[in-house]
Amino acid sequence: MNDLDRLRHSTAHVMAAAVCRLYDNVQLDIGPSTDDGFYYDFDLAERITPEDFERIEAEMQKIIDEDHEFICKSVSRDEAKEILKDQKYKLERLADIPEGDDITFYTCGEFMDLCAGPHVESTGKLRAFKIMNIAGSYYRGKETNPMLQRLYGTAFTNPKQLRLYLKQIEEAQKRDHRKLAKELDLFSISENVGPGLVNWHPKGGRVRTIIEDFWRKEHYKNGYDIIFTPHVGKANLWETSGHLDFYREGMFAAMDVDGQEYFAKPMNCPFHVEIYKQGLRSYRELPLRWAELGTVYRYEKAGTLHGLFRVRGFTQDDAHIFCTVEQIEDEVKEVIRFCNFIWKTFGFTEVKAYLSTRPEKAVGEEARWDQATKSLESAIKAEGLPYEIDEGGGAFYGPKIDLKVKDAIGREWQTSTIQFDFNLPERFDLKYIGDDGEAHRPYMVHRALFGSIERFFGILTEHYAGGFPVWLAPEQVRVLPLSDEQLDYADEILSKLRNADIRVTVDKKQGKLNGKVKNAQLDKVPYMLIIGKQEMENGQVAVRHRLKGMQGECALDDFIAQLKKEELEKTTAD
Repeated sequence: MNDLDRLRHSTAHVMAAAVCRLYDNVQLDIGPSTDDGFYYDFDLAERITPEDFERIEAEMQKIIDEDHEFICKSVSRDEAKEILKDQKYKLERLADIPEGDDITFYTCGEFMDLCAGPHVESTGKLRAFKIMNIAGSYYRGKETNPMLQRLYGTAFTNPKQLRLYLKQIEEAQKRDHRKLAKELDLFSISENVGPGLVNWHPKGGRVRTIIEDFWRKEHYKNGYDIIFTPHVGKANLWETSGHLDFYREGMFAAMDVDGQEYFAKPMNCPFHVEIYKQGLRSYRELPLRWAELGTVYRYEKAGTLHGLFRVRGFTQDDAHIFCTVEQIEDEVKEVIRFCNFIWKTFGFTEVKAYLSTRPEKAVGEEARWDQATKSLESAIKAEGLPYEIDEGGGAFYGPKIDLKVKDAIGREWQTSTIQFDFNLPERFDLKYIGDDGEAHRPYMVHRALFGSIERFFGILTEHYAGGFPVWLAPEQVRVLPLSDEQLDYADEILSKLRNADIRVTVDKKQGKLNGKVKNAQLDKVPYMLIIGKQEMENGQVAVRHRLKGMQGECALDDFIAQLKKEELEKTTAD
């Protein structure tokens, strides 16, 4: 636990102490630190609301001003049971502690909590905190258990850091992709269709199409073949892959087809493996790089669904690479380079890698793990990316690289994944014939650039606050005629821009120019072409940029050339 985690965990204790002072018969559960703060779970008769936050914060400040020392006390199991006799959730947590392990409590003033620690020296060390939110949370995350009240907060080492964080949160709320989706008419999620299932509206569909077309073009340029696989598969496929053993609760229920069980696919990999098996492979064919925009379905709990960031049906920008041991390092280097290019093209310049290594329980030969891990690390270094190593953090079936990017307001997002897999080649008995004439097991790499189209679209929307750059904007240009006299000229401009493959509309509504400009600004259209009597007579357009204002008059062909140049530069950014 680092210093900030220690501070936040200590603040969680102070918050719990304040709640116990203010409310009767409080049942406590847990209060860990998180990536951006902390929370504590409570069971109490009275419902905590945002209106109560100020009162709880005031009581927390009293406890901090009282400067109570955090004191650790080790006790026997019987002593712990006596201390916790009125705390049913804590008694269950006590039972989780293995026999022979230390059982410790931490006190600060009159508050005592079962806790492994560590904590800061005293409550007086806590100088900057804020209660952020209240939500329901099932005990131990199971829907059959009681619903607790989860009170979220954050804490920093000084008030300045807290102010900066709160400012970032305020900006994030303005950029919330769910809010922008309504304002810009991008997508919706309807209860009639089902929670976590996305309807893409025409404007959102435009942006998605641009992203997917770019994705396909770049994959073909980088030596991938694009494949398509079904949305469902027979039960035996998922038994062989291991999904029914390890992932069944994350899958939708089985459907009966001709007396056999079929499942909606949660992943694309088994289908790609089945394509590999259609014929005897030679080392001369390898590497095989197969990519798919494959829609998958996962049963996410209702309480975890969140806009485009957590859905039940989504499209993975999936790829699998099958190669020899001699090819693996170069393949991974190329994947890292490709990922980096993609993220920079979309405007994300800060990329960091996280390398997860072999866990205690793992499949595959240790030598293969070592080779794969070295290949991953070498690829990161070759691309010059900053990185951290997560010792033992890999999946049981292989080491992996996760890439995280920072957006325009400094938030870090988990994005691309490059994952070795020693499991599926064994389960499906994949082989290729080497130059020695013998059968060998290929290396297999899972690789996603965006993670999913849905989540990436949400990140992209928030990064640009809905104001997409020209090459991505669903509507690049809006023509604003000053009166009905210019409507025919507006239609001529519309036709010419469409023929130049520019996304354009004409605002033919009655109204003043200021109102039309305001509407275009609210819709975040990059360019407006204003046409009045003078522009029509001169065969020109008056150009207005969404951010830079009026740019003057020019010939339509000159405007088209300039827009195309801007579009191309954005698409091929280094």
